[in-house]
Amino acid sequence: MSSRSNAAEKWYPDPDQSHTHFEHQLDLLPPESLTQPLWRSLISHLRDTFVPEKLPPLQLTSRPVNVGMPLGEKLAMPWFRTVFTNIGDVLSPESLPALELESQPVDVGELITDQLAHYWWSSLLRNLADRVAPERMPAIELTAKPIADIVPRSWLLLPLWSEVISTPKVFYPDKPKTSESTPRPVVLRPAPTPMAVVSPSPEEAEVRRDIRRSKIRQRIWITLAAAQVVYLVVIAVWR
Repeated sequence: MSSRSNAAEKWYPDPDQSHTHFEHQLDLLPPESLTQPLWRSLISHLRDTFVPEKLPPLQLTSRPVNVGMPLGEKLAMPWFRTVFTNIGDVLSPESLPALELESQPVDVGELITDQLAHYWWSSLLRNLADRVAPERMPAIELTAKPIADIVPRSWLLLPLWSEVISTPKVFYPDKPKTSESTPRPVVLRPAPTPMAVVSPSPEEAEVRRDIRRSKIRQRIWITLAAAQVVYLVVIAVWR
């Protein structure tokens, strides 16, 4: 019996002895403040409010970041204090240190909000300046390998026959229907010879359409530019 008890002690050691080997144990019980009475928690809150505990200074191991006033404190401020704060920021703004950039700045040009804030004649003058004296840009640096010819030179590209053919359509008369009775003589009228219509090639029609549209756009832009110049002259005279 004694041998069995010794074996059991080896497998299940004394909890007091095992406690000495570990300094910190996992405690899953709820905190004591959850079970304490109401009057005791009230007294502890009053003591923390009027006589707070003096703790040693906090030792920061990381670089502190100023995030400003927390949102809870801003909402708890009275309305007149926010008014005085805004007036003070307008009269004597706070002098902040220079911004420390940790990344390389990239020039993105003029912002879209600034472009929309300009007057319409500034964009007109900018477009005219770009057309008369365009900005000299450096040569583009390609970092990718150019693609070889997609269509080999040995291939022969031919247009469709429907785009090349220029003959008019000819409709032939239907064949006479055969019947069991005596066939009646059918008088065939000679089909009128169609007039030879010379249709322009698709490339020629496309070029003519582009020229017509470009003339229309040119007239519209010239009319708008003349109207804007007249408007500027009238404003300068009346002022």
